Amino acid sequence: MDKIVTQKLAQLRATMQVHQMDLVALGPGAHIQWLLGYHPYPDERMCLLLIGPEHQAFVMPALNANAVREHTDIEFFTWADADGYADALLGALEKTTDGNVAIVSLDDAMRADFALNLMAALPGANHCFTQDSVGALRMRKTEAEYRLLKMNAIIADGAQQAAADAVKVGVTENDVAEVVKNYFISHGAKPAFDIVGASENGAFPHHHTSDRALKQGDTIVVDIGGFKQGYPSDITRMVSIGEPSEEYKKVHAIVDAAVQAALKAAKPGVIAKHVDDAARSVIAKAGYGDYFTHRAGHGLGIEIHEPPYISASSEVVLDEGMVFSIEPGIYLPGKFGVRLEEIVILRADGPEILSERPRDLVVV
Repeated sequence: MDKIVTQKLAQLRATMQVHQMDLVALGPGAHIQWLLGYHPYPDERMCLLLIGPEHQAFVMPALNANAVREHTDIEFFTWADADGYADALLGALEKTTDGNVAIVSLDDAMRADFALNLMAALPGANHCFTQDSVGALRMRKTEAEYRLLKMNAIIADGAQQAAADAVKVGVTENDVAEVVKNYFISHGAKPAFDIVGASENGAFPHHHTSDRALKQGDTIVVDIGGFKQGYPSDITRMVSIGEPSEEYKKVHAIVDAAVQAALKAAKPGVIAKHVDDAARSVIAKAGYGDYFTHRAGHGLGIEIHEPPYISASSEVVLDEGMVFSIEPGIYLPGKFGVRLEEIVILRADGPEILSERPRDLVVV
């Protein structure tokens, strides 16, 4: 077995022991990707990676077995469409547990039928989700992961510059987004998302980029991300066609001050909700509290949105190696929105910003 996989399994088992978990059950997706560097094809056929105190095994559809075998030597309990999964699941459970399973840590993103059928095979077992098992380990990035995230951040900086260069009267939001996509592709990254929202459209935090043509006086939210080598970027900056209004300048300054307050608050040992509160308090004191309508940030790793979540309800204690966004915003319906987003990795002395692009408004 690969050395890195062996180390991660050992870390996971140590975490299982601390939390008295008898079994971790993962479906095809980000958790298996983090653990093995690969995940099986996700479809309706039951596919589970079961990890017990000493052994691990896959419940594997025979249809996918040969392809997955190229990536792992973990034991397979295969099943064919003609026979069903029941015997394979029983075999994998016998391999990984001693039959006395009290607590199962379930992949919070697996298919509901996988989870329900697994729990039906474990009568009397209770479940929790992976925030205290794989999820807890994924939150703390290695230096290798940091380097990949930093690389992606620099690519996204260039994509932001390309977007700003493309902004002019008469082009559409979709035209700007297409420039961003082409930039990512030309730098070996896969475009993941693009939110380009001009003036009133920018007041929708998750605006669907449209054919709305840009005009003089527009202020434009540009929120973009891409993937390269399995890790993403995510950055939001603002562009204006001509000098913006005094109201806009005021709001932009408030949002930037909220970013700075959150950066100052983010330190190892701080509870995540206190970082959210630091950003939110700045905006609320300026009189715009009702217009900051989302959490202050989210984790970034294999997925663009993953723990830790920087929200008013999050009790997660921040720690070195955690990577997350700080992205307060103010959204004035019918007028404009302002969001400024940084991705940071938490170091012993505070956050390191991955982007090298200033948060200043770009006026074209």
